[in-house]
Amino acid sequence: MTGFVVTGTDTDVGKTVFAAGLTALLDGWYWKPVQAGLSDGTDAGRVAALSGLSQERILPEAYRLTTPCSPHRAAEIDEVEVTREHLALPPQRPLVVEGAGGALVPVTPDWLMADLFAEWGLPAIVVARTALGTINHSLMTIEVLRARGVPVHGVAFIGDAVPDSEQTICRIGAVRHLGRLPVLPQLDAKTLRQAFVRAFDKSAFS
Repeated sequence: MTGFVVTGTDTDVGKTVFAAGLTALLDGWYWKPVQAGLSDGTDAGRVAALSGLSQERILPEAYRLTTPCSPHRAAEIDEVEVTREHLALPPQRPLVVEGAGGALVPVTPDWLMADLFAEWGLPAIVVARTALGTINHSLMTIEVLRARGVPVHGVAFIGDAVPDSEQTICRIGAVRHLGRLPVLPQLDAKTLRQAFVRAFDKSAFS
């Protein structure tokens, strides 16, 4: 196992929390290649706090953009040119890479997150809510990734148990159910680590 790309069915689905838990579980390295929006803190900062790992395990972003919007637009506002060369994967392993938003979020005006995932070649984990609408969003994300040749490692669910939706996604999408992380009333490094170990089997990520 060399690492995973973590993507979500949409924004604020819980992929940063999942990425923090996974990085800690694997005793790995975390990388958020493009951070768009700085005023409320960064995803790397949240992962550092929630993973309990040393700061050296949280790799610096390739791009830190000011505005919380699609990376292509945030880069335009900051007058920054995003290049493929600057988004090469770091050498550290195991590596957990968190995408920005969903699979079809533009990194540049004509280059999407899913295109970047395909270039990297790492297996993708789709983080999905269990709430209403998840079947459609999850299946579309799975299809988008596969259409670009991105291997889908499985789906990790966030929220209350909704067995029919979870099973339907995994059956129709022909994808592995990796586990489900409930919404935690108190979220910190200790509670996340405990919940993550209960929710996910480490062998599923080997």
